[in-house]
Amino acid sequence: MPFPFNPAFHKVDGMTVSRRILTGLLALMGMHAFGAPQPVAQLSPEMMAQAVQDDTFTVPTPGELLAALNKEGKPTWQAQYRPPIPTTYTSRPQIALNLGGLIADGYLAVEAEDSQQVKNIGKDIMTLAKTLGISENVLRRGKSIEDFAENNEWSTLKEELEATQNEVKLAMDEQHDEELTTLVTLGGWIRGTEAVSGWIATNYTPDEAKLLRQPAIVALLRQKLAALPQKTQNDELVQGLDSRLSVIQQMVSFSASQTPTQDDVKKLNAAASDLIATITTKK
Repeated sequence: MPFPFNPAFHKVDGMTVSRRILTGLLALMGMHAFGAPQPVAQLSPEMMAQAVQDDTFTVPTPGELLAALNKEGKPTWQAQYRPPIPTTYTSRPQIALNLGGLIADGYLAVEAEDSQQVKNIGKDIMTLAKTLGISENVLRRGKSIEDFAENNEWSTLKEELEATQNEVKLAMDEQHDEELTTLVTLGGWIRGTEAVSGWIATNYTPDEAKLLRQPAIVALLRQKLAALPQKTQNDELVQGLDSRLSVIQQMVSFSASQTPTQDDVKKLNAAASDLIATITTKK
């Protein structure tokens, strides 16, 4: 079964809940060598049904991916920042993908406890949200994010980002743009994977490299892509996603007993970075 990711991170008997996330990621299905092009086990109908009901039980938020590395030391997430991206896209699928990526950037800034970066990212999130015609509830979150960042309320900011992501998805559902919810989730996962693999590639340890084992997550995202309406699938950017995700799926589908090498992690980071570059390039 997919690991039931819990957005709350607190101390339990001296261990962080992020350790449970790490364990859950390592237990995800898919048993073959890192980078070897072999078939990956697909989710069962029961698992897919559960995912459709609530995909938060299957796909970790970007914040959960980052928090899984916050075990003893604190990663220098500033090293994983990226330059500002355009906020004037005209394609709704591209806006949704980049909105998800920006939410991941927001988590990075919160983990780095960088109030100015949080405010900058928050403004970009709200700009893209307005472009999609998302409800005032989401826009009000933007003001809250700015206020909490100003006061360095980091725990509250994590909760606010999760609430913002949920508000975005709810607003899209209300507007009958459910297919864009998949793209927001996908954009956030790719950007989170890029940041996590980038940090691990530079600060390599075998235990942390195993965190990258996520075959069931990629399998679910690919199945959701395949289920998008034909109009969305015809979008030029969306058309190229599945083949790129297939490559990434091979890279994160190593056996539980195997450890990716530092070179393996670098190749995954390069693939994720290349996909992010494609998503952010204005058409």
